[in-house]
Amino acid sequence: MAISRVKVAAAALTAATLAAAAVAQSNKSPESLLPPGFGEPVAQPSAAPQAGGPPSATAAPPATVQQVPSSIADNGTAPEPTPSATPTPDAATLAQYEMPAFARRSLALVGPTGMAEGGLAPDAWGNANGRFLEILMRRLSAPLPSRWLSIALRRALVSRVDTPRGLNGADFAAERAWLLLRMGESVSARAVVQSVDTGNVTPKLREVWMQAALATADPAALCPLTDAALRNDNQPGWVLAQAMCAALTGNPGEAQPLIAEARRAHLASGIDLQLAQKVIGAGADSRQAITIEWTPVVQLNAWRFGLATATGIAVPDSLYDTVGPQVTGWRALAPAIPLAARAAPAEQAAAMGVLSNLALVDLYGAIDAADDMPAVLSSTASDLRSAYAGADVATRIGALRQLWEGGTTPQGEYARLILTARAAARVRPIDGKGEADRIIAAMLSAGMDRTAMRWRDTVSAGTDGWALLMLADPDATARLGYGAVSGYASARKQQVFFAGLAGLGRLSSSDIERGAQAFDVRIGADNAWTRALDRATRDRQPATVLLLSAIGMQTGDWRGVPPEMLYRIVTALRVVGLGGEARMIATEALTRA
Repeated sequence: MAISRVKVAAAALTAATLAAAAVAQSNKSPESLLPPGFGEPVAQPSAAPQAGGPPSATAAPPATVQQVPSSIADNGTAPEPTPSATPTPDAATLAQYEMPAFARRSLALVGPTGMAEGGLAPDAWGNANGRFLEILMRRLSAPLPSRWLSIALRRALVSRVDTPRGLNGADFAAERAWLLLRMGESVSARAVVQSVDTGNVTPKLREVWMQAALATADPAALCPLTDAALRNDNQPGWVLAQAMCAALTGNPGEAQPLIAEARRAHLASGIDLQLAQKVIGAGADSRQAITIEWTPVVQLNAWRFGLATATGIAVPDSLYDTVGPQVTGWRALAPAIPLAARAAPAEQAAAMGVLSNLALVDLYGAIDAADDMPAVLSSTASDLRSAYAGADVATRIGALRQLWEGGTTPQGEYARLILTARAAARVRPIDGKGEADRIIAAMLSAGMDRTAMRWRDTVSAGTDGWALLMLADPDATARLGYGAVSGYASARKQQVFFAGLAGLGRLSSSDIERGAQAFDVRIGADNAWTRALDRATRDRQPATVLLLSAIGMQTGDWRGVPPEMLYRIVTALRVVGLGGEARMIATEALTRA
């Protein structure tokens, strides 16, 4: 298992390197950049829009860069006064008034989150080849098995960073946003696409912009691009978006003829057209009521999810079974979905890294305060309230146990640790000795490393809680000996514990060599992935290191991540200044082993 995962990552890197080296095909029309939305087969981009097809909700954008329009020629002569009406200014002239020069954003530095807001430094990608990065992003299978690596990668993707060499800044924003969407990070994806001025939007970014608007159930986000989209192509999604935007901006009289024309031209039919009409009906003075019938629908897509959610139409649970896990994150982040329907996706999204402990606690707090909630959810919310504010220690710890036992799957168990992190932090070490392992794991699932270190003198050596604290200690200076590792737990946990300690630099060189042989952790493996990761580490490229680390974790769960790969990832993150992320990934690996 371990060797196969290393080979998969190496093969991905080799393919990406070859593709980046073959970028001489600039005069050709490249194949579609975006993988199929929601597991549907990839549609090859056509030379012209297809009449009669469904709205372009999940279409793959072309891999071309938008051409700069040629300047308007000046004939050098002043026009003679005439009684005709004043000519309409061209789009470039209007843009000067809509977006003055001082307010325009450069494509050389793109992203919504600056360093002051927690983003990475502008040079986080260093001098990495832009095409190489794009190919890695496009081929990355998401979501990732690691909550903490997903959180760190999201931070890199939303950061305001320099556009890598060889790329258009808008196209690079599109690649970043598309990866975020596949990770379940719909809100972050929308923030990335909207960090580019509409005048600089390229065809590729325009298509990803539509995906982000639909994933966030925000059809109004399409409106700034509809006119430009229809000037460049006539895709059904944008034709219907023009009609929806007319209604949303208070012009229902313009919307109805556009919808009628779309119906006559067979641009859309069935539920896709009905949902667009439903959005139009939500506009002011529309006087239109539409009934949505899901019975004939066998496949959910972005168009159907986004417009149904935006208009308060519940999507049948059976249709959610037809889509990928990224939609779980979209559901958890959609405020229009009722609380009761959002609770289960929210827990899954927390385990994926999409939701924080605070967001999850807030959701259950709202459930606790609401009326007519399902009994199971009300019980969970009540247990959470008791875990925080029970009358005595026994009540609080009993409520924690009840919540932990409510996780019926490995992902659900980890989600319940996240849910209870701050409630667990309220338990004193002297009162919670019997549940020390799970209390420590819960705190670390939310990154509460210094709070967890209060338990250092409570836990016994060789227990899970002790091992987690050895990995999580933010102030560790002393190194552990080989004997401490060899006397801990089962074979799999020994491997993970050893890999984490070695990657964090908390074992001596001789103990690392000895442990690698004894625990069969092949930390000396050399392949395309390790070489690429080593180069990015040497060049101090934290964002590139995070992306390559994600390439190494393309598996369904932690059981598919080899310990030697964990060692490489933790080492690289520590060296490039992401020590906190390295420690949390190591503790998560042990918790979920």
